[in-house]
Amino acid sequence: MNGAAQEVELKFLCVPEDLGAVLAAAPAGDEESRELISVYFDTADLRLQKAGVSLRVRESGGQCVQTLKRGDGLFREEHEAPIAGLAPDPELGPLPSFTRKGADLRPVFNVRVSRRQRTLRYQGAEIELALDQGEVTGGEQKRPISEVELELKSGPPAALFALARELSAAAPLYLAFDSKADRGQALVAGEDQAPRKSGKVELARGATVAEAFQTVARKALTQIAANAVGLRAEPSAEAVHQLRVGARRLRSALTTFKPVLKGEGLEAVKADLKWLSHACDTPRNLDVFAEETLQSAETGGDPPLGLPALREAIDALRRRAWAEAGETAASERFRALMIAATEWVEIGAWRNERAAKGPIEAFAGSALDRHRETFEKRRRAAEGGDDEARHHLRIEAKKLRYAVEALSSLYGHKRVARYLGSLKDLQEELGALNDLVTAEPLLAGLSLPSEAAFAAGELVGRKAAAKPKLVARVAQAAKKLSGAEPFWG
Repeated sequence: MNGAAQEVELKFLCVPEDLGAVLAAAPAGDEESRELISVYFDTADLRLQKAGVSLRVRESGGQCVQTLKRGDGLFREEHEAPIAGLAPDPELGPLPSFTRKGADLRPVFNVRVSRRQRTLRYQGAEIELALDQGEVTGGEQKRPISEVELELKSGPPAALFALARELSAAAPLYLAFDSKADRGQALVAGEDQAPRKSGKVELARGATVAEAFQTVARKALTQIAANAVGLRAEPSAEAVHQLRVGARRLRSALTTFKPVLKGEGLEAVKADLKWLSHACDTPRNLDVFAEETLQSAETGGDPPLGLPALREAIDALRRRAWAEAGETAASERFRALMIAATEWVEIGAWRNERAAKGPIEAFAGSALDRHRETFEKRRRAAEGGDDEARHHLRIEAKKLRYAVEALSSLYGHKRVARYLGSLKDLQEELGALNDLVTAEPLLAGLSLPSEAAFAAGELVGRKAAAKPKLVARVAQAAKKLSGAEPFWG
């Protein structure tokens, strides 16, 4: 297999009806059309998938090419070589380092696409534009594919993003981070339409601070993009929640890595992420009220009068709020946000800061120290403080947790797990208190029928009676975390 090449590519989802408009809006260049048949392989125990590697054999025009890819983000490692036939060569290139000797490589899923391709010049770069339409098939399952790919052949990566913005003006293009391999793997696992939780962050030993931040940010951007797909197709409570979590994780990473994140583009990214998070606040608050307070009243004893009417009204409001979140995920501002944030993460000038080039191991401890110091300030302010002080404590506890999870792979698992256990306990107590505090203003802002309003008032009254006990439990859990030994010390 040829030596490793670096693939530099942006991928977008686009409805089939708009592919022609994208091609018409692109600069002129050399064109060709091809039918591509790709078979993706793995071992029975999915060894390649677990290693973050994809292996395919692609046939086009009677020629077969074996390709191994790994990595994520804008830049990926690619090993490619021609082979005879559709069966992969298990000894080719770096493949043996990811499989056991004599491993049985089996076909897992297929991808068939019709590709329209144009090689063009744009802002000093040579770019390959590919429009793919077809389907991925795994077992009895299949899903359509309609994508736009921009691959940089030579020149500045910034040209990719500039062209993406130009083409986005011709048709809605949604930045996607899942490769065809990712989509096939999810299809076979039955997870292709499920809301996406955050993936575990694994930081490479010896990585720079910049590389570590990019790893964390890519995970968050992938989570946002994947759940936006679900929100646009079939809005749901979990899709809203997971998109919001992705946005908050990225916002938290901006705080954790603040000493090295400077320069043009940062403030715009922060503002747009704040907008995206807040766009999900109302549906999330309604969901929490329905899933916690309402459900508890329905399954417990002594339900208040009007509870069925309240359930009906809240569920109708939830569906409307989910649809509005879906509109946010389909909006021009969202599409622009994803392109701008990805460009800033991948090629932003902040990477040239001296501190960004230092080792992550030295940076991680100081970053966690900063989060812990801020947490301690918030904890002391919350002692005997009001709801606002406890709200700030909740926010900082969440930031501390996200920072711990982002950097945890650098430390021993057991010590991290103990600390995270105390942190999660505090978050549960703070969450229960927050549900109580937000319930009254949430319900007051809704136009509920009289019967539903009566039940809502009764539930708020019952929750208010439990507030002193919840406040005490929050203080106890916060004190326990405060006394926990930092695993990074």
